[in-house]
Amino acid sequence: MKGKLIELTIKEAHKLIKDREISAVELTEGFLARIRDVDAKIKAYLTVTPELALAQAKAVDDFVAKKQEIGLLAGIPGTIKDVLMTKGIQTTAASKILENFNPPYSATTVDKLLDQRAVLLGKTNCDEFAMGASTENSAYFESRNPWDLQRVPGGSSGGSAAAVAASEAMFALASDTGGSIRQPASFCGVVGLKPTYGRVSRFGLIAMASSFDTVGPITRDVKDAAIVLQEIAGSDANDSTSLKKDVPDYLKALERPIKSLKVGMPKEYFIKGIDPTVEKVVREAIKKIEGLGAELVEVSLPHTQYAIPTYYILVPSEVSSNMARFDRIRYGLGRDKFGEEVKRRIMLGTYALSSGYFDAYYSKAAKVRTLIKQDFEEVFKKVDILVTPTTPSTAFKFGENINDPLKMYLADIFTCPVNLAGVPAISIPCGFADGLPVGLQVIGPHFDEERVLNVAYHYEQSTDWHNQKPEI
Repeated sequence: MKGKLIELTIKEAHKLIKDREISAVELTEGFLARIRDVDAKIKAYLTVTPELALAQAKAVDDFVAKKQEIGLLAGIPGTIKDVLMTKGIQTTAASKILENFNPPYSATTVDKLLDQRAVLLGKTNCDEFAMGASTENSAYFESRNPWDLQRVPGGSSGGSAAAVAASEAMFALASDTGGSIRQPASFCGVVGLKPTYGRVSRFGLIAMASSFDTVGPITRDVKDAAIVLQEIAGSDANDSTSLKKDVPDYLKALERPIKSLKVGMPKEYFIKGIDPTVEKVVREAIKKIEGLGAELVEVSLPHTQYAIPTYYILVPSEVSSNMARFDRIRYGLGRDKFGEEVKRRIMLGTYALSSGYFDAYYSKAAKVRTLIKQDFEEVFKKVDILVTPTTPSTAFKFGENINDPLKMYLADIFTCPVNLAGVPAISIPCGFADGLPVGLQVIGPHFDEERVLNVAYHYEQSTDWHNQKPEI
């Protein structure tokens, strides 16, 4: 049984802990052993916290021994992307600037997990300050894709996706600004959910672009994503952008029928430049959804072509503003420690915001963002959900794109429009191209994570892609 523990889903592990068939300590020891065995190859973790994890697990076992009720995440070992603050645990944002930073408080989402007695295995690697699409921009080391160690795991949440794919954690909490949960989930063959902007608190998330950043889960399957979202969703007095909306029962929503659902295929997402094998796999997945009773409708999001340039004016502008706090006066080791990509975005943003250029760049980009948002609002009057590829290619090799920023930025071509609009989306495994995972993206209207999870779950249950594991 011990070797199988790391292959359990959250729901399965919860039942075994609750029924005292396994202990939370046994489960945690299994994951810590896995980290010791494979993380030298994968390099998913910046920090591992074995003593804390075992103490948290023991507390859950003591709770169960007293026949107390436990939640679904109690005793479940997970990891946190290193841009989310964890009280007393080093939080670096994968930057040398924060090399010695131990936060005085935790992010709201982390506190919510700890309130549910989840077990914290450690902090995972990412691109510096979440700026990148490959984890090659980490100031410490590159994380590697468990399916092919010569390839990137994606970014910026590459360490988080790699940890879940390599069975080094049962789930990960990560952030998504332009695809940073969904793109690495696609590259690593796992599930990555970006909630609606405002659905989950950003308090305690080290900001990259404050009007884009979203916190969400990376998991093995859709049900696990629903479980984690259930616990982290909701308004927060500490975050003025988190909205006071009722949080529905996401697990209950999974089983709703999808027959007669109108599923839109945006023609702008099936374009020249997408890897033909990736397109073939995604189209087969969409046909599968049609076979489950949904109605396919070709739709248009006409301003999609402007998404990348709009994103790379607005986001660097917010980066420029947010990075100004690292002045060595309050915290941090000084701006000379910034990596190349961070410097590039600060310069781009400062230029776009500067006198004489604000109206020409930032102001126009903000207006185009509104048009992109309106595209989604209009299309959701015609269809219930949208399905697209998550990425235009599978995971690329290290060094392949790092010296070509534009080529790297295009890795987010199908994900960043979702952040511009603020709508929810999920990436789920839908097959393989040349032995590498391919992701299907399901996009929903604002605050309709229920429908996104519902469609993703029905597709997932009709296939076996989510059960495929890499050999490490």
